[in-house]
Amino acid sequence: MEGLTLKDVQAKQQNAGDSAVEAFRRDLQKIRSGRASSGLVEGILVEYYGAKTALVHLGQITTPEPQLIVVQVYDSGAASAVEKAVQSSGLGFNPSREGNVIRISVQPLNEERRRDLVKVLHKMAEEMRISLRNQRREANEHIKALEKDGDVAKDEAKKAMDLIQKKTDGFVSQIDALLKAKEAECLEV
Repeated sequence: MEGLTLKDVQAKQQNAGDSAVEAFRRDLQKIRSGRASSGLVEGILVEYYGAKTALVHLGQITTPEPQLIVVQVYDSGAASAVEKAVQSSGLGFNPSREGNVIRISVQPLNEERRRDLVKVLHKMAEEMRISLRNQRREANEHIKALEKDGDVAKDEAKKAMDLIQKKTDGFVSQIDALLKAKEAECLEV
């Protein structure tokens, strides 16, 4: 990555870290915790006029109760396709349909399933931490290359690497906070 300045390296690392935290947040929404969440069904692909379309584009998704997801399908012709897609999604949902309205009851999870989910959450968080550390390593390598080329003074490079470390620590603590909140949600009976 020739031509990068110190500010470019820092900005790139900041953007990558922000993206990683946001991706982790989105991934957590897709994990079933026994509580209804629109994120559980938004990404379900529905066969709609010959094209695979995300459920979020076909209807309004609400959670009026902690154990209920309601999908108000915009096109009445797509309601049965949405119902079939939810049933075959692999999430274990059995939707009921009344016209354009599809109700999805979210059953509480048993203790064993909760423990399995927590293990999955920890694995996801560790993968994200590894990704953040790899971004830090890459940024530090760029800084060292800039120092070697004489574009950056040694003390400036040291300050930049310290800043990169502080940012990485901040991103890791955000991941840990999200993990802790989702873990508590999964273990809640």
